[in-house]
Amino acid sequence: MTVTDLVSYEDALASYDPVMGLEVHVELGTKTKMFCGCSTELKQDANSQTCPVCLGLPGALPVVNEIGVESAIKIGLALHCEIAEWCRFARKNYFYPDMPKNFQTSQYDEPIAFNGYLDVQLEDGEIFRVEIERAHMEEDTGKSTHVGGATGRIHGASHSLLDYNRAGIPLIEIVTKPIEGAGARAPEVAKAYVAELRELIKALGVSEARMEMGQMRCDVNLSLRPNGTEKFGTRSETKNVNSLRSVERAARFEIQRHAAVLSSGGTIVQETRHFHEEDGSTTAGRIKDNAEDYRYFPEPDLVPVAPARAWVEELRKGLPELPRVRRARLKEEWGVSDHDMQSILNAGAVDLIVATIEAGAPADQARKWWMGELARNANETGRGLDELPITPAQVARVAALVAAGDLNDKLARQVIEGVLAGEGDPDTVVEKRGLKVVSDEGALSTAVDEAIAGNAAIADKIRGGKVAAAGALVGAVMKATRGQADAARVRELILEKLGVEG
Repeated sequence: MTVTDLVSYEDALASYDPVMGLEVHVELGTKTKMFCGCSTELKQDANSQTCPVCLGLPGALPVVNEIGVESAIKIGLALHCEIAEWCRFARKNYFYPDMPKNFQTSQYDEPIAFNGYLDVQLEDGEIFRVEIERAHMEEDTGKSTHVGGATGRIHGASHSLLDYNRAGIPLIEIVTKPIEGAGARAPEVAKAYVAELRELIKALGVSEARMEMGQMRCDVNLSLRPNGTEKFGTRSETKNVNSLRSVERAARFEIQRHAAVLSSGGTIVQETRHFHEEDGSTTAGRIKDNAEDYRYFPEPDLVPVAPARAWVEELRKGLPELPRVRRARLKEEWGVSDHDMQSILNAGAVDLIVATIEAGAPADQARKWWMGELARNANETGRGLDELPITPAQVARVAALVAAGDLNDKLARQVIEGVLAGEGDPDTVVEKRGLKVVSDEGALSTAVDEAIAGNAAIADKIRGGKVAAAGALVGAVMKATRGQADAARVRELILEKLGVEG
């Protein structure tokens, strides 16, 4: 089904109620893998970070990564989950080429954390509670690279290459309970949930949670039921969605696709789906297995995990300030309204502004540049603020140059433009482009004299008491100096020379 085959979003919601389930995989930032001592360092030669354990060779025995367990408990606590007093690993059996053992070591009916929730804030400030079913530990698979096709997928490829460096990387899978009651805002809720979860994971320090690098990825489960009914519909699962915008688009597309199929008398197939960034569509993957198809059974080579209550409480006390609490504190410190703070949050600018302030910029200046010039550039180029090629320290330097009188706002925007264009740091751009404010009194005085001489009628108006007309002469001087004069000082000089008090 293509985008043009869909029913409108409004028509879909007029007849059906969406129910979602979100499964988020978080790649932990441990130095070694979940069950062996192999390094997790990125961008190494293919298959250079493997051993008999992560390759599943006969006789190799796994050992649990303690930091992985600790990270799982921290995540569970931050999500208001209960932490199991006793849990164990299980083997999830299925054949896949990048699964060297032909089973995944995971957790099934005994997860380490369960029954939690995460409150998320929507764009208009509404709080929506997402219930958490479980958070469990498992390992990642290897990586398949399909060669010879046009799409990079297995269909049409001539052959595939397998890299097992990633096999065994520690993962935490966080699974929501069915998300009901969101209605037309279901895609927005999905995006807000993943965004809040990402901020929480980063605050805990257990992962960088960079979605574009696969460190955090979301499976979007969605079904529709006729309005006014209780029974869930058949679900689809859009796999490995790796950006906040794409999570929202995937949920929206599936709502429209399901509605189109159901409205035409068709049947939804329980299957996995692939998301396509170019148009926001999804296509069929494989028929989705049920839990019983994986033939789970307890992992015989690993002892159960029984976190001591004293350890759990110690970890609870050591949790950092969580994102919602932090945002409330920053809102108070910055003196901004609820609306402004929500705009900053929606733009993904909170951490960038904090880092810019830490680099020396006043809070109002940090907000001004990130939410003004830089937000405009991000919108025009279709990038997130954190994807722009400028650092908080560089933004702080621009603010410092303005505060010192070396730049005005117009020149500062040109400096930012140069930094974004890869011309160097702010000082280098100022030097290369010759953008410093003209502060030489002699040069300014000459420019003012020339403006007065060239605009005698306006000068007479000012002498006659129409001080507002000075703006035209200020504009003439600014044009003559290519915007590099200090406008306030120019105005002072004009009035002084014309014998008028400001």
